[in-house]
Amino acid sequence: MNTFFSINKKYTLLFSIFSFFAFSSVAQNNDSPFWENVRFGGGLGLNFSDNFFSGTVTPSAIYQFNRSFAAGLGLNATFNSQKNTYKSTILGGSLIALSNIFNAFQLSAEFEQLHVNRRYNVNLNIEDDSYWSPALFFGVGYRSGNVTFGVRYNVLHDSNRSIYTDPWMPFVRFYF
Repeated sequence: MNTFFSINKKYTLLFSIFSFFAFSSVAQNNDSPFWENVRFGGGLGLNFSDNFFSGTVTPSAIYQFNRSFAAGLGLNATFNSQKNTYKSTILGGSLIALSNIFNAFQLSAEFEQLHVNRRYNVNLNIEDDSYWSPALFFGVGYRSGNVTFGVRYNVLHDSNRSIYTDPWMPFVRFYF
């Protein structure tokens, strides 16, 4: 348990340093009202296969401080079901920081905290479980207009508890 918290502190410090440098580069813009700098985005995910369903909704909003930096909040709601095996509900939120060093090159840091609730079929004799799953992603992407394509890495990945099967994840990010 102590190792887990020391790892979390180390990566939380990295996220904080990234955010500090990103915020320190923000130029003050007193001419624009708040809502003109807010951008909305998110994602939808559906997965179907034999006796399996997964659906995800991830709305988010960022504040565009200047052309180079944005930060915001996101929500995550996921439902999974495998017939005669289990059902899970995953709810949580995230904090994200985006930095566009060049117009088409984007760096990102995102801390995500999800609550996982799994309910297994009684016949399987597996105990239901409920736990928090943290993730800290560092990413790089190619940005074109309102869309960014890239890859991110979860430095807190735990193969036993993470909801993601791999620490590396491709992403497509939209903000309007």
